[in-house]
Amino acid sequence: MFKKPQYLAILLTLVLAGILLSLPARRKNQLKRWIGTVFVVGFGASRAADAAADKARVAVTPRKVLGKQLADLQEENQRLRLQLKQAGVIARENDRLRAALNWKKQTRWEVSLARVIGRDPSNWRQVILIDRGARDGVTENMPIVANEGLVGRVSSVGMTRSQVVLIGDPKCKVGAMIESTGEAGVVETGKSGALGRDIVALNYIAGDSELKPGDRVLTSGLGTVFPKGIPVGTVIHARTLDYGLTKDARVKLHVNLNRLEHVWVLTN
Repeated sequence: MFKKPQYLAILLTLVLAGILLSLPARRKNQLKRWIGTVFVVGFGASRAADAAADKARVAVTPRKVLGKQLADLQEENQRLRLQLKQAGVIARENDRLRAALNWKKQTRWEVSLARVIGRDPSNWRQVILIDRGARDGVTENMPIVANEGLVGRVSSVGMTRSQVVLIGDPKCKVGAMIESTGEAGVVETGKSGALGRDIVALNYIAGDSELKPGDRVLTSGLGTVFPKGIPVGTVIHARTLDYGLTKDARVKLHVNLNRLEHVWVLTN
């Protein structure tokens, strides 16, 4: 059953056990300390030998293999960075959608959420496309808003998508009023064209108006397209025209039209 070396090991163990049991207590303790020292030294030597072997293996690893390992690590690093960025994008989109749904609970209008799926490349500021159409109940001239305020109106409708003309476009004039005074005017493009990506003109205000920078502008409800009370923007500059008969103003929009990703269609 046992080979000869195994018999010798067992016999040596028994002899050492017998000697250890027959020794006086003092000698026995000395022998135990000696055996422990030998074991520690031997274990340390074994660990040092293993470490030396590892270093030797690294030293003899071919440069080609090391290069591939480095390339693999770099590829893994790039993949993890991409995953991190994607997770950040998803988290931000979830935050926006959560904010949108909270806004829906608070608004007094019936609304339907739509995603912006395109822009007119030749007129990228004034027209966008949304992923809602006739089959979703969208009709021409329905108002489009974002959480912050007015965006524009539906200008044409397809079966599954619609075109929206944005506030500030010549085709999207908006009846507006000063929130603090109720004085009415019209939001439209400036006489010389667009004033900027986030600036529109407020025209036809009475000359005796107390219009001033900082006043909030809302939709007036005059007309058949936009209901009353949708936030439009804030007056940043006002001036008197026609020898004091009228005033106009520059209004900074509440909505950043360049960053639209989701909008609301006012269905009622």
